[in-house]
Amino acid sequence: MTKLDLSIMKKSLLLTAIVVGFLTASLQAGEPVAYKQVAPPPPPELYGLGFYGAIDMGANVYQNRGGDRTFTDDRVGTEDFGDTLTVSPKNDVGFFGGIKLGYVFGTGVFRPTLEGDFFYNGFRGGADFTLRDSFGNVLAQRDVTTWINTGAFMGNFIGRFAFGRFQPYAGAGVGIYYAESAGTEVRNPVTGNVPINTGGGQSHADLAWQIIAGSDYYWAPKFSTFIEYHFLNYTSTQIDTREDRDLRQHLVGAGVRVHF
Repeated sequence: MTKLDLSIMKKSLLLTAIVVGFLTASLQAGEPVAYKQVAPPPPPELYGLGFYGAIDMGANVYQNRGGDRTFTDDRVGTEDFGDTLTVSPKNDVGFFGGIKLGYVFGTGVFRPTLEGDFFYNGFRGGADFTLRDSFGNVLAQRDVTTWINTGAFMGNFIGRFAFGRFQPYAGAGVGIYYAESAGTEVRNPVTGNVPINTGGGQSHADLAWQIIAGSDYYWAPKFSTFIEYHFLNYTSTQIDTREDRDLRQHLVGAGVRVHF
């Protein structure tokens, strides 16, 4: 084989290699590229939606039954002229407990809520009486106790603020209450004897309103525990008096809430 033939053969082999290379590159360029499918992130959990029921209980920590009042016999010439009677109303801590039924509207940060609030509220009334003569000497003392049981039936309008599991809220409510005295007991503060016990009492129904504030913490989307404060006002519109006889109370409690 001559040198010319070898040269032609080498050029043919080189041309063939170039053509094969181009074909291989073209085939590889035409192959589809495989992409890994990434699952979308799950939607965030929403807490405290829709209908709910709750139970709560707590203490009636204060009520404005007023401070001491003193009455003086100023009838000149009478046997009791100058005597004074001091009345010290009792503002003892009481107990309340009840149920709630409500509905939360919407799924945003601000969620309007309608709620029925039904609870028992019991506390001890009465007063301590001290009778003194004109010289300040104590003539008599009496400890008078009245047990008062009430039931309140309120409709609340609440604004809730949803920050995930933590949901503070505030609102107000209006409704009616029923109160009944379990009787009046007169106790001697010295001997402890009870010389007078009426064994019965009076009842009264009237309007009530309240301001409430509190906060839930949701342990699960449909279950929470909460703390709550009530400023509760029992009105006395049906009592004919020139004085303000409304009973204002401060209630502090806690409870559990379940959505369904």
